[in-house]
Amino acid sequence: MKLLVLGGTHHVGRAVVETALERGDDVSTLNRGLSRAPAPGVRALLADRTDPEAVRRALDGQEWDAVIDTWAWAPRVVRDTARLLSGRVGHYGYVSSRGVHRWPWPAGADEQAPLVDGDPGSTDDTDYAAAKRGGELAVLEYSPEAALLARAGMILGPYEDVGRIPWWLRRMEKGGRVLAPAPAETPLQYIDVRDLAAWLLRSAERGLSGAFTTTGPPGAITLGDLLSTALEVTGCDTELVWAEPELLLRHGLPLGMEFGLRLPDGSVPSGMHDADVSAAQAEGLTTRPLRETLADTWTWLQAEGDPAPRADAPSPDTWLDAAAEQRLLDHLAH
Repeated sequence: MKLLVLGGTHHVGRAVVETALERGDDVSTLNRGLSRAPAPGVRALLADRTDPEAVRRALDGQEWDAVIDTWAWAPRVVRDTARLLSGRVGHYGYVSSRGVHRWPWPAGADEQAPLVDGDPGSTDDTDYAAAKRGGELAVLEYSPEAALLARAGMILGPYEDVGRIPWWLRRMEKGGRVLAPAPAETPLQYIDVRDLAAWLLRSAERGLSGAFTTTGPPGAITLGDLLSTALEVTGCDTELVWAEPELLLRHGLPLGMEFGLRLPDGSVPSGMHDADVSAAQAEGLTTRPLRETLADTWTWLQAEGDPAPRADAPSPDTWLDAAAEQRLLDHLAH
């Protein structure tokens, strides 16, 4: 395909670019050119997406078979770009989020679960759910028959800049006894960023449209599987010490929030890790083994170092206060 990736230097965008190059696609990217040098073979178009005139100049006179858009902030930016690309791309893939569903999420929810309100013309990016829904509506406004809305769950794997798995791997690297949020049997859903990228590209090639929940199958792994496998791939001398949520809350430790296992008040949300993904699976979404995801993330971290965190992501430092952790570990040792 002749492919345009809006962004292409961080997390999902980077994985899409690398996967597309492996497939032999003709890849262009549009970004400010400030973060990373373009990958070999990529045609780099430079513009700040918040400047519609600069974007128009960068895209002027060109057409693509497909575009992949990972924008996560003000919906107006998506609308401006979708308007410029209207009639010039055959497929518009928008990386959205399960967050567009109205809270609280029902158990076993599929694509038909209620949605939050969104405004495609909004310049507000403070409400992530509303911004993503606004982005969806912006794409549908200009490419209704060609729009693919990929409502992703928890995205892991190399290049993660939210800080979930990189934080845990670095914590385990330090060794010693490490608190973990019980129960270990808690089920988790996630998608490897490269599996998401591959599905987006295959779907673009096929001209798939519509909204799909894109995450791993429910019940496939547990929190214990995730953390014990992360410990194994680091090869570090670390011991997991499981602590009940109520105990963590009393000690001011919000561990578990990074995986969506509990809310700031300590309550346990429903529907977070049991989404119905049968529609995406029927359209070819597959997931690689957990060990491969974590081992490749560890290899990337060692090679490139910790990524700069996303501006809209909570600071990983909020997940664990070292002194509070040690007090609780001492308490549990007696």
